[in-house]
Amino acid sequence: MTRRSLPARLPLLTLLVALACSALPPAAVHAADDAKPAPRDLRETYTKYEYRIPMRDGTKLFTVVYVPKDASKTYPFLVNRTPYSAGVQAEGELHYGEDWFPKQIGPSKEFEDAGYIFVKQDVRGRYMSEGRWQEMTPHVNPRRAAGEGQESQDMYDTMEWLLKHVPNNNGKAGIYGISYPGFYTSASIIDSHPAIKAASPQAPVTDLYMGDDSYHGGAFMLAANFGFYASFTEQQNPTPLPKTWADFDYGAADSYDFFLKHRTLTNILGTLTDKQRALLAPTIEHDTYDSFWQTRAIAPHLKNVKAAVLTVGGWFDAEDPQGPFTTYHAIRNNNPAIFNGLVMGPWVHGGWARYDGKQLGRVSFDSKTGEYFRQHIQFPFFEQQLKGVKPAQPIAEVTAFETGSNVWRRYTAWPPVQAKARTLYLGPNGTLTWQQPSAGAGFDEYVSDPNKPVPYIGYPATSVPQEYMVSDQRFAATRPDVLVYRSEVLDEDVTVAGPVTPKLFVSTTGTDSDWVVKLIDVYPAEYPAGEQPPRGTGNDVAPPRGTMAGYQQLVRANPLRGKFRNGFEHPEPFVPGKVEAISYHLGDVNHTFRRGHRIMVQVQSSWFPLVDLNPQTFVTIPKAKPEDFKAATQRVYHAAQTPSGLQLLVLPAH
Repeated sequence: MTRRSLPARLPLLTLLVALACSALPPAAVHAADDAKPAPRDLRETYTKYEYRIPMRDGTKLFTVVYVPKDASKTYPFLVNRTPYSAGVQAEGELHYGEDWFPKQIGPSKEFEDAGYIFVKQDVRGRYMSEGRWQEMTPHVNPRRAAGEGQESQDMYDTMEWLLKHVPNNNGKAGIYGISYPGFYTSASIIDSHPAIKAASPQAPVTDLYMGDDSYHGGAFMLAANFGFYASFTEQQNPTPLPKTWADFDYGAADSYDFFLKHRTLTNILGTLTDKQRALLAPTIEHDTYDSFWQTRAIAPHLKNVKAAVLTVGGWFDAEDPQGPFTTYHAIRNNNPAIFNGLVMGPWVHGGWARYDGKQLGRVSFDSKTGEYFRQHIQFPFFEQQLKGVKPAQPIAEVTAFETGSNVWRRYTAWPPVQAKARTLYLGPNGTLTWQQPSAGAGFDEYVSDPNKPVPYIGYPATSVPQEYMVSDQRFAATRPDVLVYRSEVLDEDVTVAGPVTPKLFVSTTGTDSDWVVKLIDVYPAEYPAGEQPPRGTGNDVAPPRGTMAGYQQLVRANPLRGKFRNGFEHPEPFVPGKVEAISYHLGDVNHTFRRGHRIMVQVQSSWFPLVDLNPQTFVTIPKAKPEDFKAATQRVYHAAQTPSGLQLLVLPAH
């Protein structure tokens, strides 16, 4: 799934299913078909209505309502507000009209079976709604233009109308959404309508600059944003268009080659049309944490929330990994009287809603974690808050899947209060230990060349592969411009739960530099191969069979753009050769490094094209010219007075 949950492209899915079935003998295909339940027809149990609901400024928002046909009882509302259309994807296109039904409404089939009044709304300025759309609608905007709105007010007005005009409602409502709709969920419950009793912001876009879609550590997330905005454009509204979204034609098999060829952000933007650049260009031009971003950050405004909240995220969400934590902490700090829960599972962006969650790439989680969440956490949460149905097991404040050991854990807070800070120190000869250097001087160095940046995956791709966040890092470990530090083989499990914080002493011969730190789980030299693809047929040579032996699983990685080492509002150049301390938030994890494994840390200065190129000269990067990009020698120090390391929150042994 691309950035902020674009609608799925059905032709590709259909093709993949067809290819999968073509590999099976006819009997197997028939057996698989026989095992499938009959497709659901929601027309049998729900009636669809389309409304244009007036807001307080007269703007009308297009709203679709699915009402249970059984009028013998009352039902709560379950609302989803989206910039991606309240229409229906069918027959390869987007459709509006009361005759078109989706295959599924609501978060999962449990909700359809239990009976809810499902509401889906085009937010202001998108598709069939009137008004003017804004990227991440500012909650406070003293210069709000005609047609612009505030999401909490729009939700309040929508609820007032629904309660009065849709019969058989029980006076209660829930709201949920994934990614951008997750942002609208959060924004809609500020000073919330009293009828809203439950809310679930899932992978919520929370602060685009601070660790969500646009910037990580002050570095621009190039590949994902370019692909997203090439398709996500503004339209004259109200409109049912576009019926389909087109992919960008890179003219290359690998986006690495495409972006390296164009190099500068000016040249990269030049490959897009004016319409495609309209939303992307401002996110590039505002490369510091200025008012453009600060006014769009929703977390500071998450106050006077009356609903119970269940925030959801994925450990391997490549788009909004920080949003769930920022949202959870903001609601916890500002609204202590309500239930405020957090769920983190081993999922990609939105994976908990549509995948089994048993595996990501070659990494297994041993059980259907997505199914578990849908049936045992999400559905009981809404049933309890909106219908008074007591769950079989009380929902914990924090439910987190512990990767590595592959166990669900329940905590009273995040990070867990039991976790204690420990530092893994980088040492000479690529060592990694819990002991701080006690004597001597030392450093490791490498040359970072913008002409040959370190790729973020070891295979060609144009879009950002979802599996990259657990991808095997052996391709990078052999490069001369990547420093590698590894522990001895662990003689007991080490469980890390909470934020990971690199604390490095570095220098550069340039005046700016990126520092990318990767925390990696190295599997033993002997390890079960796991599920294997079928061997080739006939007399030809088959492709090599995969192995997990020695696999270097990425656990967490992120960059710091060095010019922002002292703050993201005011960049500062490096003095060439001067040793400086840097520390930054790498991200949160809940992972067990198992006995027999090793812990590895890799350090590099490019991560391309996931992250845009740093010229390594102190310039405004959106305006950088080709001649600004220069090779630099980078040093990481591991001496007594300059002990570089990685601070982890470590749990006591289970």
